[in-house]
Amino acid sequence: ALYNCNGLPFSFYVQFQSLDYDNIENQLFLEEERRMSYLGFRCLEISRWVVCGWIGFLTGLIACFIDIAVEELAGFKYQVVKENIEKFTEVGGLSISLLLWAVLNAAIVMVGAIIVAYFEPIAAGSGIPQIKCYLNGIKIPRVVRLKTLVVKVCGVICSVVGGLAVGKEGPMIHSGAVVAAGVSQGRSTSLKKDFKIFEYFRRDTEKRDFVSAGAAAGVSAAFGAPVGGVLFSLEEGASFWNQMLTWRIFFASMISTFTLNFFLSIYHKNTGDLSSPGLINFGRFEGDSVAYNLYEIPLFILMGAIGGLLGALFNILNYWLTIFRIRYVHRPCLQVMEAMLVAAVTATVSFTMIYFSNDCQPLGPEHAEEYPLQVDSQTHATLTPNTGNKAKTSEVLLFCADGEYNSMATAFFNTPERSVRSLFHNQAGTYNPLTLGLFTLTYFFLACWTYGLAVSAGVFIPSLLIGAAWGRLFGILLAYITPNSAAKWADPGKYALIGAAAQLGGIVRMTLSLTVIMVEATGNVTYGFPIMLVLMTAKIVGDYIVEGLYDIHIKLQSVPFLHWEAPATSHWLTAREVMSSPVTCLNRIEKVGTIVDTLSNTSTKHNGFPVVVQPAKLCGLILRSQLIVLLKHKVFVELARSRLTHRKLQLKDFRDAYPRFPPIQSIHVSQDERECMMDLTEFMNPTPYTVPQETSLPRVFKLFRALGLRHLVVVDDENRVVGLVTRKDLARYHLGKHGLEELQLAQT
Repeated sequence: ALYNCNGLPFSFYVQFQSLDYDNIENQLFLEEERRMSYLGFRCLEISRWVVCGWIGFLTGLIACFIDIAVEELAGFKYQVVKENIEKFTEVGGLSISLLLWAVLNAAIVMVGAIIVAYFEPIAAGSGIPQIKCYLNGIKIPRVVRLKTLVVKVCGVICSVVGGLAVGKEGPMIHSGAVVAAGVSQGRSTSLKKDFKIFEYFRRDTEKRDFVSAGAAAGVSAAFGAPVGGVLFSLEEGASFWNQMLTWRIFFASMISTFTLNFFLSIYHKNTGDLSSPGLINFGRFEGDSVAYNLYEIPLFILMGAIGGLLGALFNILNYWLTIFRIRYVHRPCLQVMEAMLVAAVTATVSFTMIYFSNDCQPLGPEHAEEYPLQVDSQTHATLTPNTGNKAKTSEVLLFCADGEYNSMATAFFNTPERSVRSLFHNQAGTYNPLTLGLFTLTYFFLACWTYGLAVSAGVFIPSLLIGAAWGRLFGILLAYITPNSAAKWADPGKYALIGAAAQLGGIVRMTLSLTVIMVEATGNVTYGFPIMLVLMTAKIVGDYIVEGLYDIHIKLQSVPFLHWEAPATSHWLTAREVMSSPVTCLNRIEKVGTIVDTLSNTSTKHNGFPVVVQPAKLCGLILRSQLIVLLKHKVFVELARSRLTHRKLQLKDFRDAYPRFPPIQSIHVSQDERECMMDLTEFMNPTPYTVPQETSLPRVFKLFRALGLRHLVVVDDENRVVGLVTRKDLARYHLGKHGLEELQLAQT
């Protein structure tokens, strides 16, 4: 096997195919389009809106389900552990409580890891890199299946409840995309059920647009940020875009946020109160805490740089860890054991930190408790439930005197979202610097170790939490440095927000959408400018060192991903040097035997065949999937002549076979049939895109990328086929440290 620069085998030749984002304009397609009236097109447009509405609704429901499941299960788990700790604090023997916590965590995570490792490995991680690849035009096997969705949802509930350093936001994006791919097809291939609706959308081009809407709906359900969702889809996801699509995607996002809101309001027993927009709510920043001064801007920029450096460190560590996992932890049983180990270690570390931390803070009467289980029975009477819209925080009273709470426990003994909220909104002086420093350090390594385990988990919330912790620390230290002007640096919560943005920007390198998501999630536009500055700085600093986390993972899976532009120094390459040749061509009227042999030939896994008339002049292009449908229906010239009743093949036959075309091995062709002829004229695409041999690489790249092509035929001056450019030919070239590098790949 050939290895790339990281010493990992290149397996993508077999694994990854492209999607046909370019419509196949054969005679059948043109006839159908010409038959459709203006009204027909209007109906299609309406059904697109309906599909987007459904996508939003279902994504919102899934988000709601995940949220309620996590609340209930985590509440139950913390209740058990809390009672146990209180029991043993009096009697002694705390090691039993620690064991209980670690075992509970490991058991819950084990369930999550088993379903991922054994049933659907593609559901591991956040799913954002996979969706990014899908929208780029790469067919990643099983990425938008129903089974993936089920495993993803159950897996993310298990990993969040199991106390791993993960968030439930990344997987929401993947879930939204799966919902979109399913709804838009009007049938489920997994359940073998066809609803006979939306048949027009059964092709890659249409499906892609809906998947980008699903990803956006996922973001907006996760953060309560519909505009952020649209921008995320634009920035991270979609490779192809138009205005009508923007409007439809925004519609899907809005519906998804609204659905989540509505159902959560029923769950919280105040129906119709639509105040909790997303799965994660950072609470509103109000009053004096929102003001910032001109002289703070350099400080914000400095925090951006720190975020970029820490993010790059996170990515480098995770890169080496992932390579280690690919090499040594590839058996499912090992993956499950590693996940359980991480869960137990996380619990142990949290427990030790809480136990040895003597950071006890007095409980003010203004602290509204979110979990009754986190309030001691003695102090319960003094606390009045606060129903105002103050950010609710949850202090935890472990190992502290009555009337006090443990601030380290508030950071660790909580779901990560709550911890972020308490870091943003607790009064100055709530945390001491040592607590924050220790917390940042341990959580940084825990989160880095956790990302890439065989569990469904997002990296958003852990990054925000790490950033919020060191941001708050930064704010407190500023107040120490300038004791006389304490009023100016009054609010460490502000620095926690900026730190959170810097850290997340440093890890995933999103700019535009992240700014809007942060602004929407905190309900505060004042910080728009500082957050933007911080994210720009974090991206510039981080990109100088290493790529973003998602790009690293895309590269590690050796996916032939095409960026927006060709590598900068590639003008001296031409189509002749890039293309694959010689090309397997078919005649316009071809012998069935030849076609079967060509398709069965395992050494060449070609998916597109130029159709030629002698001598080798190009007259069209036909795909493997089309040929398989033709063979399955036995569309042979001889049969058409002998049997007058023979039904003409229609587009519907191709759509019914989509997206899982049968393999060539499953199609039986008898010896007599091999002698028949097949006429490809009305099924091939008679107008494929072609380029002359002398075209420069950037020009080929632009054409290929902008039109979402799968095959680009290279012809000479007499229109004879000389080569074929596919995605893998273009993805080989990338800018390395020494200018343009070509990956040495296996022969295609």
